[in-house]
Amino acid sequence: MPVRSTVRFTALFTLTALASTSLAACSSGSGSDPDTVKVSFKQSTDNSIKVMDTYLGDIKKQFEKANPGKKVELVPIKAPDSEYYTKLQQMLRSPKTAPDLVYEDTFLINSDITSGYLKPLDDYLADWKDWDQFIDTAKAAAKGEDGKTYGVPDGTDTRGLWFSKDVFAKAGLPADWQPKTWDEVLDAARTIKEKVPGVTPLNVYTGKPAGEMATMQGFEMLLYGTGAGDGDSDPLYDKGSKKWITAGQGFEDSLSFVETVYKEKLGPEVSDALDPNFSTKIRGELLPQGKLGIALDGSWLPQDWLEGSGHEWPEWSKELGLAAMPTQNGQAPGRVSMSGGWTWSIPDKAGNPDLAFEFIKTMQTKANAQKWYVANSGISVREDVANDPAYVDAQPGIKFFTDLVADTHYRPAYPAYPKVSVAIQEAMEGVTTGDKSVQEAARGYDEALKEATDNQVVSK
Repeated sequence: MPVRSTVRFTALFTLTALASTSLAACSSGSGSDPDTVKVSFKQSTDNSIKVMDTYLGDIKKQFEKANPGKKVELVPIKAPDSEYYTKLQQMLRSPKTAPDLVYEDTFLINSDITSGYLKPLDDYLADWKDWDQFIDTAKAAAKGEDGKTYGVPDGTDTRGLWFSKDVFAKAGLPADWQPKTWDEVLDAARTIKEKVPGVTPLNVYTGKPAGEMATMQGFEMLLYGTGAGDGDSDPLYDKGSKKWITAGQGFEDSLSFVETVYKEKLGPEVSDALDPNFSTKIRGELLPQGKLGIALDGSWLPQDWLEGSGHEWPEWSKELGLAAMPTQNGQAPGRVSMSGGWTWSIPDKAGNPDLAFEFIKTMQTKANAQKWYVANSGISVREDVANDPAYVDAQPGIKFFTDLVADTHYRPAYPAYPKVSVAIQEAMEGVTTGDKSVQEAARGYDEALKEATDNQVVSK
C-alpha cells in the first residue's frame, strides 16, 4: 500500500501544480467588477462539441439584455473530467481565482461542501417559485449532510445498452433485443465476435483513465444489479452504520463480468479501453461507423449526433437500438440504471453571489431549461418540463431513458466517495489488464477502501 499511496499523491501533486499554472489564463479573480458575473464550466475536449458553449452564449445574451449594465464572463475549463475537478477545486480555494458560478458534478458536491468551497443557497431558493418544480431526488443530490442545498440541478441522466442494428443483423441477433440477464449480454457479445469480424462486440468502461465513467457506467451498472446491499439499500454504503461496505459476492461478480469481457476479447483492446479519450472515439467513430456492437453507456450520447454538433448522424435513431441493462439473473425489477447529473453552485468565495443567482434564474426558466435538456440529450428534473409533450417528443430515446428513472439508483455522494470511486477503478483495471485475479482485486479494494474512509468500513 505505501507505494500505491505515494504514486497517487505524486500524481495529484503534479496535476495540482499543472492546474495552478493554468489558472491565470482561466480566471483573473472574482469581485474585481461588481457588475460582472463570472461563470465557470466544463468545456468539451472535443473541439467539435459546442453544446454547453452555445447554450451559455445564448443565456449570456438574454441576461445582459434583461439586466442593462451587467455583464457575463464565461470562464471555460477545457479538460477531461478528472482534470476539470482538480482545476475547479484549485480555483475555489482563493477569492482571487473563485468564479461567481461553477458547474459541479453531483458526485463531488459533498466533497466540495465539506471543504467549505460552496455557499448554501437556501435563502435564495426560498424566494424562487421555480424551485417547487424540481423533483425531490434531484434536490437531494445537491444537499449537504447539514441539510442545506448547495446547487441547482440542471438535469439528470440514466444509462442503458445501445446496440447497432446492422451488427446485430449480421450476427443473426434480433433487432428488438432486450436481454434479461448478464449472461444474455455476454452471449450476444460472443455471437458478434464469432460472426462479425472487425467489430468490437461490447464496450464497458474500465480503469483509472476513464475515471467516473468506469465507476458509474461500468462497475455500478453491474453492482447495483446484483442484489448486493440487502435488497433496496445501497451496495456500497451502509446508511445504518454510516460505513462503507467491503467487497462481497456482488462486488466480485461485477469484477468477474469485467474480467470476462476483456479476457475473452469481447471488448476493445486494453490499450484503447485505458485511453482517457476513448469515449470520444465511441461516440464519434465506432457507433456511427458500425464498428461497435453493444455499448453500456448514457442517455446523453445523441448530443454528439445532432445538427451542428460536428459529428452529425441524423440516422442514429434508425441504426441504433436501445435496451435496459438487465439485473444479474433477471431478479426484480429486471433492469438497472444509474443516475447522476450536474448542478450550478455558487462558490463560498464568489465576489458577486447575488448576481450569480440571478444568472441561475435566467438559465432555469422553463423555456431555457427545456432547451438545455433537448440540446444536451438530458433528462428533465423539472415536472413542468417532463410533462410537456414538446419535451417528450423532441428526440428519439428521451422517453426510453426517462422511463428508466423509475428503476434508477444514485451514488452515495458522501465526501469520501471520490476516493472510493478511484479504488473501484483500480480494482477494475487490475482484472482488465489481467494483472490481478478477481479475488486479488477485491482484496486490494478493501485495503484502499479502509484508507479512503479512515477505516470506516463494514462487511455484509
